Amino acid sequence: MKKFISHSEKETEKIAFELAAGIPVGSVITLDGDLGAGKTVFARGFARGLGITEAVSSPTYTIAQEYILPDKKRLYHLDLYRISSAEAGLAFGVDEFFNDPGAYALVEWPERVGDVIPDSAVKIFIRHLDENSREITLS
Repeated sequence: MKKFISHSEKETEKIAFELAAGIPVGSVITLDGDLGAGKTVFARGFARGLGITEAVSSPTYTIAQEYILPDKKRLYHLDLYRISSAEAGLAFGVDEFFNDPGAYALVEWPERVGDVIPDSAVKIFIRHLDENSREITLS
């Protein structure tokens, strides 16, 4: 388990940028935290760490956003806030995103699909410390 303290969005992006280099393609990465904790900020930094230069925003209404990496691999950024259950997630096809060996699957609100998340997922927890500071835990 690793812990980081971020005092700004820029620091959160930098932490995520650096973590991206150590996570292998084919991984599922879950982002767990309250509304406004910085999950999308983390996702933006992670995407930059993989070489994505286009704008990265939360796919809350589209549920999934796909980005093509410079090496032609992919990053799937999923926001499962609007998914009501594991069954609804499977009907949407989340398991296909999780099982793509040529992609990273970055998942906001993973608890919405429960047991569908692979046991091997990299788990990131983001917790408010105060208005600007966050504790980021990697397990």
